This record gives sequence, C-alpha cells and structure tokens, in this order.
Amino acid sequence: MEIRKLLVANRGEIALRIFRACAAEGIATVAVAAADDKGSLHARAAGETVEIASYLYSEEHIRAAKQTGADAIHPGYGFLAENADFAEAVEAAGLVFVGPTPVALRRGGDKLEAKRAAGAAGIPVLPTGEPDEIGFPLMIKAVAGGGGRGMRVVREPANLVDSVAAARREAKAAFGDETVFFERYLERARHVEIQLLAGARGHVYSLGERECSVQRRHQKVLEEAPSPALDGALRERMAAAAIAFAAEIGYRSLGTVEFLLEGRDFYFLELNGRIQVEHPVTEEATGLDLVALQLAVARGEEIADPQARFRGHAVEVRLYAEDPVDFLPQAGRLDRLQLPDSIRVDAGVAEGDEVGVAYDPMIAKLIASGETRAKALDQLEAALAETEVVGVTTNLPFLRWLVSHPAVRAGRTTTAFLTEYPPLSTGPARLPQGPWSVPWRLNLPPPQPGATPDPDAASHDHRHTGEQSALTAPMPGTVIRVVVAEGDRVQARQTLVVLEAMKMETPVVAPYEAVVRAIHVAEGDRVAGGAVLVELED
Repeated sequence: MEIRKLLVANRGEIALRIFRACAAEGIATVAVAAADDKGSLHARAAGETVEIASYLYSEEHIRAAKQTGADAIHPGYGFLAENADFAEAVEAAGLVFVGPTPVALRRGGDKLEAKRAAGAAGIPVLPTGEPDEIGFPLMIKAVAGGGGRGMRVVREPANLVDSVAAARREAKAAFGDETVFFERYLERARHVEIQLLAGARGHVYSLGERECSVQRRHQKVLEEAPSPALDGALRERMAAAAIAFAAEIGYRSLGTVEFLLEGRDFYFLELNGRIQVEHPVTEEATGLDLVALQLAVARGEEIADPQARFRGHAVEVRLYAEDPVDFLPQAGRLDRLQLPDSIRVDAGVAEGDEVGVAYDPMIAKLIASGETRAKALDQLEAALAETEVVGVTTNLPFLRWLVSHPAVRAGRTTTAFLTEYPPLSTGPARLPQGPWSVPWRLNLPPPQPGATPDPDAASHDHRHTGEQSALTAPMPGTVIRVVVAEGDRVQARQTLVVLEAMKMETPVVAPYEAVVRAIHVAEGDRVAGGAVLVELED
C-alpha cells in the first residue's frame, strides 16, 4: 500500500525526525499541535499543521488525518505510541498505522501479559507477586507504563503504601490506567536492549543491542551501541531471546526488547512497541535508517534481513532543560542555543523557543560515532564543550561530567551508577585494576548486596534562618497533595507536599524534625520554581 501523506501524532524531536524520513521518500507531512504548543518547532516544520485538543485524544489525530487527506499515522514515542486502542481506531478509520498490530500491542504492552509471553518463549523473567512473596527491595511498575512513569523502588515495608499510591496516581495521569504490580528489583544490573525489525510476513531480525544502564529515576541518560558488556556469544543469546519473544506475540514493525543483565545472566524486562528515543545510536553504529525500515513495513513490503553489523561505535546523550544535579525540570526561553555541527544532533526546539512544563523538557539528542568506543566518547566530549544554552537551566554541566567519568570511559556502569557517583561529584582519578576490578563469582552463596541510595529521593531548597525554614518548589508544577497541616510535628524526610510536572510526581520533604508553621499552597495550585510552599520551625 502506498503512503502519500503521513500525520505524526506526536511533537518535538521525534516528529521532526519522522518528517525528515518522509521528505527523503517524497511523503507529504502533517503536524498536530495542542493549543498551548502551536508555536513549537515541529508545528512550524511540517507541510501542514492542525490544532488538536490534546495529544492524548485518539479521535483528534484521526480527525486531523481525515481533514488533511493523510493516509497514514505515525505515533512516534510516548503519548499514544503503544496504545492498542489507538492503533485499532486508526485502522478502523481506513488509515495505515505505522507500528505494531493492536493484538501485539496488547500482548506486549501489558507488562504482566508480556512477562507471561516471555516465560512461554523460554526467556528468564524476574519474579512477580505480592510484596511478602518476592521480598525487598522490589519495584512497583505500572502495567501500562513506560518512560519511568508509574515506577517506584521500595526497600522497606514501611514505605510500601505511600509508594503504591504515588505510582498509581502517576500511572493514571500518564497512561489512563492506574494498575500496578510488584517485581523483584536488581540493585546493580546492566540495562541492555535488543533492537528488532519484524516484517509484515512474520520474519523477525535483530539489528543489534544498545547499552542503556546510566539512568536517573528509571529514565535513560546515556545510550550506546554496541554494549561494552556483551561478547559475540552473549549477544547471540540475547538476540535469540528477543526474536523468540517477538515471534510469541506475533510482532510487526520496529520494536525493542529490554533486558536486565547480571554477569552473563539476563532477564526479560519489557517490550517497547515503538521507535525508541535512542534509536539514533543504532543508526549511527550500523548505517541503517530505522524510520525508513519502519515505513517500509507499514507499506506491507517484505523486508529482507538487513544483516545488521556494527561498523563502529555510537553514543547518545539527551540535553534537557533540567537541573544538572537533581534532574528536576526547568522552564524558560532559549535566548541562545548553539548546538554542535561536528556530530549528529536531533533537536526539538530552536533558539528563541519557550521550554514549558507541560511537555518533556528535552532540547536535543547529541549522537557521536567513531571507529572505536573511545573515539566516539572523545567526539561527544568535544561536541559538548562547544554546546551553549542561555536562558534556561540545563543538564549540560552534568553531561560534560558524565562523558569524562572514569567508570563511563571504562564501560563499567550499572543502573546504580548515578547513586554511587552523585551527579557532578568528584569521581575517582582512576578505577581499580586487576582481577578484583571486574565482576566475578565465588563458589559460595553470594552475600546480599548493600542497598544503593534511593534514586527517587527528591531534593529541594530550603532557606533556614534561625529557628525557621522555608521550603520552596524545586521546579514549576502543580500541587497535587498537601500531606500535613499547620501545627503538625514532622520527622526528617517526611513528605510535606507533592508536586507534579510532566506527569511525574516529586515529593517535597522535611529536611529535619520540625513543626509546620505555615502552609502557603493548596491542592490544585500551580506554582513557579522557587515559590515558598511550607514554613517550618524548630
């Protein structure tokens, strides 16, 4: 089937990336923009733009496609990208959905059903069940979730009830489904994912892996391909497991199967039934155009095995409007934006644009490549040095710190990296060498690893004068809970107020034992960054 005009049901850099792929194939493009997003770069870049009520309303995208004569819809990532009902509605409207079938999305998108399918395919999975069955630490996960939303690590039973409530609220806001489940949590695993391409006639191919272990609040910070943790044999085993899972659920289109890796043991984590934010590292490392392949599958073309081979190394970081230490989102106008021209840059905004709190605060993805891993990291480090952003606080200092860190340079990172090496901290001049510097196994029952610091613990400013302290909002957002009342005595680290920004919750906690002197906000209030929320007194 021919695709002559395509609507992208998304915004930002992924919409622009899809527009570029369409332009290369002579496909006309349609952008959609919510009322508060009409001036955005993606809306200015498409051939046509239609205003919609919300990016989360299926019927609005279908209306816009019909209105403009588009014959296909690409969902990008986030929003409705993995929503089976949306895919079904698109196909029922006589339009081409550039993505998996609704059946595959339902089986792979429901996290519990996906784990059952993985088990049926013979792939190891982490235990799930009730907290008293699987023990602590455990992970609360949204059944319909992704992107770090609706997830909480719980290390002690005392924190379970509040964490479940927070995860459910976050999942409801992000996905419209508050269902959660409990899964055993691995403290120091690697996060490795296999990029798949599944043809319209059932053939499934592996396009290699990506290493995504450096994370904060369960969101990826740095991605690379290939993974420094895999050799040929382990790569083959993981690819075979991912292909088996895709075959089990009848998958079609691009997709990613994610695994947690401990030593040479790996466990199925989840399926991402869409194109990934980090897809450029696979493109740069293999020379493939993943969006073009995705469009070919959507047209019904039978795809031969691309015979993906790594021709070098690629690494990606995400430049965000966020605090470089606590990762809380920031807002403001990009008075100056100088992005490097020495490497690939996928940007979602331009100089002069506003970065708000209603949407993901990503400014750009910076992707460097080289013949070796060291050369790719050197390229990225040089590119970050020439990057400049004025007007909005960004994580640029953090990214510069990250790519020069000895543990990153050595390829020895796990999902606990940013808790073991706090952002912008002084890292070791060199890492331990010799036989004790790499993972090894003693032929005795291994001790339980010590708990890493809580990656979900939020920081915030407080101004302390004498016997009083004023706690301020760490970023712009909406007050969704006021947990205490004036006159209450609170303990250190007790939650006082919960803010929401971009569908993620951030608790503001007491820095020490105190009495609540005054509360300056109510539930539902929108507050600016730095606004006084609560006053405490000793």
